[in-house]
Amino acid sequence: MNWKRNRRNEVNAFESVPAYINTRRKTMDKKPGRNDVCWCGSNVKYKKCHAAFDDKIDSFKRIGATVPRRDIIKTPEQIELIKKSAEVNIAVLDYVAEHIKAGISTAEIDKWVYDETVKRGAIPAPLGYQGFPKSVCTSVNDAVCHGIPSEDEILEEGDIINVDCSTILNGYYSDSSRMFCIGEVDPRLKDLVDTVKESIEIGLKEVKPWGYLGDMGQAINDFITSRGYTVVREIGGHGVGLEFHEDPWVSYVSKKGTEMIMAPGMMFTIEPMVNMGKADVFVDEENDWTVYTEDGSPSAQWEIQVLITEAGYEIISY
Repeated sequence: MNWKRNRRNEVNAFESVPAYINTRRKTMDKKPGRNDVCWCGSNVKYKKCHAAFDDKIDSFKRIGATVPRRDIIKTPEQIELIKKSAEVNIAVLDYVAEHIKAGISTAEIDKWVYDETVKRGAIPAPLGYQGFPKSVCTSVNDAVCHGIPSEDEILEEGDIINVDCSTILNGYYSDSSRMFCIGEVDPRLKDLVDTVKESIEIGLKEVKPWGYLGDMGQAINDFITSRGYTVVREIGGHGVGLEFHEDPWVSYVSKKGTEMIMAPGMMFTIEPMVNMGKADVFVDEENDWTVYTEDGSPSAQWEIQVLITEAGYEIISY
């Protein structure tokens, strides 16, 4: 049902992972000899490629840390192809930003996303994913995430809406979302939207190679709660790039020094979902997709896709 709760090894029904990726997974767990070709597919000798990386991973294993599997570490070639997908994703959200306004339906947003994605040679990743019926998620006011676009849902002055766009280009995935304030909104809603966006900047200060994901999660949570808001517990971010949803699961109620080590080559989303009221949420029983706040309070979310690099991080999609 909720694709951001349990997403290990899931693949969009419309686009399978390239066959060479599955082949690579079967062989990459073997440790090469120092003069053998590296497991990453670079065709470079292991000792000059990922030998030091694997030594670092082993050192974290010895102290009981959670480390990434090799199959979620992206190669330079994969990263470039994922970036091409992200270019489409960003362009589609830019189009939405230019056209969204009061009086349009969320079904119109869905059509924009489909048309703008397809004309760039890509596929909207949500369409058909585990039965999801539309090309984008549109979550208005008290909808936390996974809102299904509808001709009956008309944006009104004062609404806030999250538009969550995911793209497949040549088998590679990108994912990001933005909040939009429709016309003049209540200052309290504007503060909620701005606070969530700022929380990502706060979290990014803790995104660094060989740090813990929990460092970022706690930084975001501490900032959000200091502003009087609550962070949704059950739904988080995820790895992305070769599949729609990969490991790791990314929590924003985590603690410093916990969760997976952020190793260079990892790629994941940062997307805290923040409520003005209590953190409790429920799933719409009729569509089995849309998540709402239990108390009817407004909710906001921003999402970016980041790559861990040797020097820090790179924002791939936003």
